[in-house]
Amino acid sequence: MDEFTTVSVREARANLARLLDQAEDGEPTVITRGGAPVAAIVPIEEYEALEEAADELLARKAVQTLADEGDAPRATLADVLADIFGPPTEASSTGAA
Repeated sequence: MDEFTTVSVREARANLARLLDQAEDGEPTVITRGGAPVAAIVPIEEYEALEEAADELLARKAVQTLADEGDAPRATLADVLADIFGPPTEASSTGAA
């Protein structure tokens, strides 16, 4: 990665507008708390690229998991929803409002 600026939280608060201008110009800034990096201000293009890469990685892992499982039984959407929200109630299963 290219060189970047490092600032404390206090410096970031005092200079946020300048740091945002730097991000617009393609310069990331790492924010530290107690000397340890905790966040970064990056150009939106870099953030979006990171999000896309994470989505792609998750999709590849999902495809690999499906391939590894072969013909193993899979949960239906109804099973997943029941695990999250509990089984359907009498009113919801009959379509009553």
